[in-house]
Amino acid sequence: MSDVESLTGGNLFDEPEDFRPPPPQAHFAHYERESISSKSKSQKKEIELRLVGSSPLWGHLLWNAGIYTAKHLDKHPELVLGKNVLELGAAGALPSVVAGLIGAKQVVCTDYPDADLIDNIKHNAEGLENVAVEGYIWGNEYDDIIKHLDDMEDKKFQLVILSDLVFNHTEHDKLLKTTEDLLAKNGKALVVFSPHRTHLLDADLAFFTKAEEEYNFNAEKIEMVNWTPMFEGDPGPAEIRSRVYAYYLTLK
Repeated sequence: MSDVESLTGGNLFDEPEDFRPPPPQAHFAHYERESISSKSKSQKKEIELRLVGSSPLWGHLLWNAGIYTAKHLDKHPELVLGKNVLELGAAGALPSVVAGLIGAKQVVCTDYPDADLIDNIKHNAEGLENVAVEGYIWGNEYDDIIKHLDDMEDKKFQLVILSDLVFNHTEHDKLLKTTEDLLAKNGKALVVFSPHRTHLLDADLAFFTKAEEEYNFNAEKIEMVNWTPMFEGDPGPAEIRSRVYAYYLTLK
């Protein structure tokens, strides 16, 4: 065998089966609805939420803000029941699933059009005929969102959910413009977040100042609660990282 043949033939460049670790597998998070109103269309308590194994878009975790949002919807079913609901940046889509169970007229659940992420959201929404899933990039045209609403309506949503999105400081304008354009006159946007980077809390809160000063919104703080921080080893005071802020935005 020549030197060339010895270098180019056979399986010289084949990787052993264990050369690279397999990609992280999808996993499940268990959520139990606590305060289900008698008005809710479904009394289903247990939700097994499938999460992607890993995601550069943070869809692999069930965030405190998402849990808070789901609890808030169950406590206030009037926000959802018989109404059009839009969720932006849904990740695992727990709020959208709960909104569907409560009895929203139509939920449109969106996140970045990454195939694995969108397929995973569709899995979580399976069986909920009032939940549609779409890939959507904030600030783009709304055709794929509003096509799910009845032709006789004004193509608006009575509730827009923004759960753990305000850390995207460069995207504040796109989020606010999308919300302003798609929110019904008598509707509310529910904005919930945790300050994962404590030194940027002021930049997080600037979202609400911008909403009032540069867009057509009134911002109302619902509450700030302290839960267990998502990541114990993260830098910054644990008291700040444990916070969950909740606000309503309404059109002026």
